[in-house]
This record gives sequence, structure tokens and C-alpha cells, in this order.
Amino acid sequence: MTICGVELTGSDAVVCMLNLDRGQFILPECRVRKLSLNKNHTREDLKQFQAAFAELMDEYGVTSVAIRERMPKGKFAGGAISFKMEAAIQLISSAELEVRLLPPALIKSTLAARPLPIPFAETGLKAFQETAFAAAYVGHMARPES
Repeated sequence: MTICGVELTGSDAVVCMLNLDRGQFILPECRVRKLSLNKNHTREDLKQFQAAFAELMDEYGVTSVAIRERMPKGKFAGGAISFKMEAAIQLISSAELEVRLLPPALIKSTLAARPLPIPFAETGLKAFQETAFAAAYVGHMARPES
């Protein structure tokens, strides 16, 4: 099963694919590291972002999306644009795509209980993908059948 971890920052959705096959993690090559929402943030821009995200998930056979949840208020509050992007991802009309929000506390506790099998530096991913990678990993580890 392939899970796409997502971190929403500003107008970007940073993505990282992670596949778990018979207990072995595989990082599939992905042509995209992040998807951006156009600066105007119009309805058409959101629809284009949603279509591009859905196409990417379909292209790589992703069955689940794990989004690192942002707080609605406080010191670490997410921006309005990132909440629009989150809604666009959640509203993708695909019966095969499950979208889950992972609270930072769940990510932290899961990583403490089940640490990453290899250091992030050895994955070959870009540094800005680390949070998306952690979301994908926790997405696998927090599944009921894990």
C-alpha cells in the first residue's frame, strides 16, 4: 500500500510517497516533490490544484493520503490558504482515496514508540520533505492493521 504524506506550507503541498510491502518500506521515485497553488487563489486555481493532486495520486496508485494537521489558532496556526488546500484534497471525489489528518501529537508519539527504521538523511529525499515523510510513515504505523 502506498501512502502520500503531505505537509501544507504557505501555498505549497510538499509530498512524499511511501510504500509498505510485506513489512518492507520502499520510497518510490516521484516526479513531483511539491504542488503549488497559484498566487491568485481563485476558484479555478483551487480546482486546478485539486485536479493536479488527484492526477498525481492516481498516477502513483496512492490509496491513502496522510496530511500533517495544522492548528487553527495559536503560535503554530496554519494560514488560510493551507486550509483551502486541505479542503481541496479532502474533497477529491475518488472512492479509492482515503484522506486522513494526523495531529502533531500523534506523529510525535508514534515516532517515539516506533522510530524511523533509517535516518532521514539516508532516504535521499530533500530536507524540506522530512515532515511529509514522517506523515507518510506515521500514516502506515497508525493504521489499525499495523
